[in-house]
Amino acid sequence: MTDIHAELDRRAADVADQVVAWRRHLHRNPELSNREARTAELIADHLRSLGLDEVRTGIAGHGVVGVLHGGAPDEGRVVALRADIDALPVPDRCGADFASTVVDEDYPGGPFPVSHACGHDCHTAMLLGAATVLAGARDRLPGTVLFVFQPAEEGPPVDESGGARQMLAEGALDPVPTMAFGMHVTPYPKGCVGYRVGNQYGASCLVRITVHGKQVHGSTPWLGVDPMPAVGAVLTGIGQLYRQIDAFAPVTVSIGHVEDVGRFNIIGETVTLWGTIRCAVEADMTDARKRLATLAEHSARAYGCTATTDFLQDVPAVHNSEEWVTAGLPTFRRVVGDDKVVRSAATLGYDDVSEFVNRFGGLYVMFGVQDAELTADGAPVPTPGGRGLVPNHNPRFYADDATLVTGVRLHAQVAYDHLSGALRP
Repeated sequence: MTDIHAELDRRAADVADQVVAWRRHLHRNPELSNREARTAELIADHLRSLGLDEVRTGIAGHGVVGVLHGGAPDEGRVVALRADIDALPVPDRCGADFASTVVDEDYPGGPFPVSHACGHDCHTAMLLGAATVLAGARDRLPGTVLFVFQPAEEGPPVDESGGARQMLAEGALDPVPTMAFGMHVTPYPKGCVGYRVGNQYGASCLVRITVHGKQVHGSTPWLGVDPMPAVGAVLTGIGQLYRQIDAFAPVTVSIGHVEDVGRFNIIGETVTLWGTIRCAVEADMTDARKRLATLAEHSARAYGCTATTDFLQDVPAVHNSEEWVTAGLPTFRRVVGDDKVVRSAATLGYDDVSEFVNRFGGLYVMFGVQDAELTADGAPVPTPGGRGLVPNHNPRFYADDATLVTGVRLHAQVAYDHLSGALRP
C-alpha cells in the first residue's frame, strides 16, 4: 500500500462515525422514487460544505452531482462514483431503533409504507463519506471525480420520467467519465466484494397488461363480460412461458400487483396486471415480450375479452467486461483482502447503473453487509448466532453499520487508482 492509499484509509476512518449517522438518518427518513427532496437537500448541503468545484441539483428530479477537480497533474481521466438514493414502498421490520415509520399518503397507487429495504441509504452514506475523503485529498488527485447521487433507481411512477437514463439525457455526467463505478449492498459476508464477469445484473422491463371486459351487476354476469377468468388464464399461462424459452438462459415473468376497478357486487370493466420481465441474456427480451403479449391477447379472446400489453421502463443488463474486472481486482483485494474478493452468482436483479457502466466502461460490484459466511462453493450461508441472511426488498433487510467504512475506502481507492492510471483496461 502506498502512502496515498494509507492517507485515504486514515481519512475514511475519520469519517466512519459520520457515515453511520448519515445512514441512520436516511433510513429513518426514506423517500420514494422521484420524491427524494429532503434526501437530495442533505446530500447537496454536505457536498457544498466540502468546497467542491461544482454541485448540481435538480437533475432528473432530485438528482445531485458533485464535481471535484484534483490538484495533481491531470491526464484527462474522470471517474464517476454512483449511489442511488430512493427507497421502496415496503414496511420496515428490520428491528433497529432507527427503523422507518414513514407512510407516503400521496404517492400514485398509495398510500405506501416507505423503507430503505434495498440498502440505498447505505449507498448514499458511503458515497457521502467517499466525497469527504477525496475532497480532503484533492491536491493529490490526478483527475476529476463526479459524485453521482441518482434518484428513481427503483423506477419512477409510470407517467413520470426519471432515473439514470434521464440524468444522461440532461447532460448530468460532465465532464464525460472514463470510468463509472458503484456497488450494491447484499446478503454476503461483511466486507466481502462479489464480482462477476459478464452480466452482473439482468435486463428488465416493467409490464402492464390490461384486460378489458364489459361491466355489469354481479347478479347478471351473462349480460356482461367478466375479465376475471381471462386474468386467471393469463396468470396461469405465465407460469408456462419458461417452457417456450431456452432453459439455459434464465427468464422470469412475475406479476406483483393486480388492480381492479369495481366493487364486490360489480363485475368490473377492466383488470390491470403489473409485473416485470427479467432476462439473463438481454437479447431474449424481445422474444419474451412477444410471447407474453400473445398469451395475454389470446387468453383474453378465449373469454370474450380483449387485452393490451405495454412494456415500460426498459433497463439494460449491467455488464462487467473481463478487461475491467481484471483491472479492478488488485484494488478490491488491497481494500478488503484476497479472501474477501469472490466471484458472485448470476442474478436476475436489475439496476439502471447499467446506463452509466455500459456507456462509459467501469465496474459494478456486490458488497456484503450481513452476518454470513461462504461455503466451499462460494454460496453465502448464515453465521451461527447472527441475524441471518435477509434478501434485498424484504421488510427485514438489514445492513451492518460497521462495514460501511469499508465501502467508503473502496469508493475512494477505486477513484484514485483509476485517476492515476492503475485501474483501467
